[in-house]
Amino acid sequence: MDSAAPRTGAATASAGDQAPDRAQLVLLALIVVAGVANLNLSVANVALPDIGEAFDSSQTTLNLIAVGYSLGLAASVLWFGALGDRYGRKLMIVLGMGLSIPASLLAGFAPSDEVLFVARVAGGLSAGMAYPTTLALITALWSGASRTKAIALWSALGGGIAALGPLVSGALLEHFDWGSVFLVTLPLAVLALLLAISLVPAHVNESTEPVDNIGGLLSAFLVGGLVIAINFLPVPGEKTLALSLLAVAVVTGVLFFLRQRRAENPLYDLRIAARPTFWVAGLAGIIVFGSLMAAMFVNQQFLQNVLGYSTIDAGAAILPAVVCMVLVAPRSAKLVQANGSRQTLLMGQALLLVAFVLMLLLWKDDIAYWKVALPLCFLGAGVGLAGTPSSNSLTGSVPVRRVGMASGTADLQRDLGGAVMTSVLGTLLTLGYASAMGQAIDQSGKNVTDATQAQLQLSFASAEDLAKQNPQYASQITTAAKKSFLDGGDWAYVGAMVAIVAGMALVFFFYPRKEREEELRAGYHAGDQQAAAQATA
Repeated sequence: MDSAAPRTGAATASAGDQAPDRAQLVLLALIVVAGVANLNLSVANVALPDIGEAFDSSQTTLNLIAVGYSLGLAASVLWFGALGDRYGRKLMIVLGMGLSIPASLLAGFAPSDEVLFVARVAGGLSAGMAYPTTLALITALWSGASRTKAIALWSALGGGIAALGPLVSGALLEHFDWGSVFLVTLPLAVLALLLAISLVPAHVNESTEPVDNIGGLLSAFLVGGLVIAINFLPVPGEKTLALSLLAVAVVTGVLFFLRQRRAENPLYDLRIAARPTFWVAGLAGIIVFGSLMAAMFVNQQFLQNVLGYSTIDAGAAILPAVVCMVLVAPRSAKLVQANGSRQTLLMGQALLLVAFVLMLLLWKDDIAYWKVALPLCFLGAGVGLAGTPSSNSLTGSVPVRRVGMASGTADLQRDLGGAVMTSVLGTLLTLGYASAMGQAIDQSGKNVTDATQAQLQLSFASAEDLAKQNPQYASQITTAAKKSFLDGGDWAYVGAMVAIVAGMALVFFFYPRKEREEELRAGYHAGDQQAAAQATA
């Protein structure tokens, strides 16, 4: 079925503004499906210390468990998105939710850390089937202002559910063992499966073109290698592995590019990707969603290491970001309609910049909670504002029959953005911490051995272990570790500010203004319809 074909189960609200029958129920089903993927993505990190204790795991193994879900998800979204476009998006959702149930059970009752890693990758593959397909179906079933509003709700609630992951995990770990964090999504997955089967329309504007499976394999090696490499670059002793994986990513990236230029039906249409409403929105989204995940990464350590929050308190402390994200995102849809994607993106990025400036100024030792919450409010509002135009621009720049490409890219924004920004901010945090701790050791006047200095400079947790082993120096070590962490955090916040300013410059100079954006999209739509008509003639 080509892009000009009628929409199955669609009801026309007005010219250029369409929604499916039972639109609210269909959107609810798609948001619940996305919620399974989002919650699974963020539940593991809080449980890693308990997992390491249960299996006596190495740090490398724990890193693999932490990244396993993102690995399966990021490596598969482009390929599975194309398979959904060709063979059925509803089918991909049903298969994805079906696979998520045994994957969660295997993770929750894993007998070893190796099995747990495999289960996490399998869970990521199930999310790769289902999560990007939810956005693809929103694009296929809705159009015009109705689509923008639907994407805003999908983005806000999905991001909110992901941000709730640490809170849910912290609450469960207060009463149950580590396996409980992987079982919590089971009821939601069963509900999502039932809703998808009963409510989601099938065979809506799907492609009849063959899938570029060779391109799919190359994309899996490219994205998978890159995601793991980025996560391992800051890990001591894993530089060789990280550089080897980067080499794999570079080689497969070149092969993927050449394949997409020559393939009759490319998995990733480079002609479409070159459209400014696509590539600028894609890169801006990487910084936006990456900033959210990187901020949460630093925030959880700051709250627990410096302020002494418990796991559940640290999880609950991020609620202001969740609330602001959910409240602001629907209003973002109205701003996109009134002012265009460019202005709305810039407004969201500006709020993100304010958030990190406030973190730099306010996040110190012994602060009141409002100083924690205020930057998080700006963070959530910024993502809520910028997330909608980013995803909407991607989906609005491609023909409906190829929307799997756009939805896969939207998902990669979060996974690659999170991996890149978290790794960059994590590296800056580590370097800043080590530098400050080195200065503290020099200023102490103590005769510290090289081995002890290396342990003190390794991480806050390493310094805490050393403090427990040497109670006579515990107070001095803990004080120095807190101050060093705060200095490292400042490095991270400045790094985030630089990235956000770069993203703002990208949008300001390269993303078209509202009138030009509408002209370009009309031209894209006309050209895509003409190409589809010629292909079926």
